[in-house]
Amino acid sequence: MFALVFITGTAFAQRRPNVPARSASSSVIITTQPNAIIWIDEIRRGVTDASGRLELKKISAARHTVRVRAVGFREVTAPLPVGRRSLTLKLVRTADQAELVFQQAELAREQAKDDDSRRKAVDLYREALKLRPAFPAANVGHARVLLDLNQYQAALAAIEDARSARPVYPEASAVEGRINREAAFTDDAIQSFRRAIREAKGFQPEAHVGLARVLEDKGQYADAEAEFRKAIAQLSDSEPVVYQLLGAALEKQQKYKEAVVAYEKYLELAPTGSLAPAIRSIIDQLRRDAEGGEIIP
Repeated sequence: MFALVFITGTAFAQRRPNVPARSASSSVIITTQPNAIIWIDEIRRGVTDASGRLELKKISAARHTVRVRAVGFREVTAPLPVGRRSLTLKLVRTADQAELVFQQAELAREQAKDDDSRRKAVDLYREALKLRPAFPAANVGHARVLLDLNQYQAALAAIEDARSARPVYPEASAVEGRINREAAFTDDAIQSFRRAIREAKGFQPEAHVGLARVLEDKGQYADAEAEFRKAIAQLSDSEPVVYQLLGAALEKQQKYKEAVVAYEKYLELAPTGSLAPAIRSIIDQLRRDAEGGEIIP
């Protein structure tokens, strides 16, 4: 979901946990088609196994919305009532060619490893949009892959098309912010991210992360830290990389002990993640550079 940044390290003193407070939460089991993608409140939380089952942890005791998509089936959105520990959703096969091609495009974008495969995803999105011109989700997916190809103007045009069909669209605004940031339109990026947050009534972790990164680019590290923490609270630990981003922002404020706690949280959630070796090196360096205070054992 999020783009990564380079990691930097400096010094560390002593450990003091400082992570966002958690509300009461529990596990929820979603049962549907095998290999179905599950979103909770528009945050992608995983894929069902071969039996069609996915256990989601740290679901807060509040009303949520579940969205389910499986290739070849009509996408379904349903409420998750407060306190519900399980939810079964039966999907219906679809013959809608626009939907089927859109699903292929989404899969192609997610699996793309190089520009050639990304261009194939672009072709699929465009085919879906020919079949259904007013297709906001396809416009946003199209914009995401165009961003990956560094085609910023075309990506912004795709977002404009999405917002023409769906004027209030938090995800579109968040992606617009990412495009503007990559294109070095800093003020426009801030405006887009803030609009995404307003449209989502505050719950838009992609926009909070994007806004944090822009603020960090501007040297506003305390404000960036606050936005990273908001994103972490909303993501329920489903995106470990945000802890790495928070750690880097804390280091830049010389909050070394809090930075290490954030880095350790990343390692707890993603011990074999792509950033894990670098983060372990950073923590080791912070410990070596620490002067005085209690060192983490």
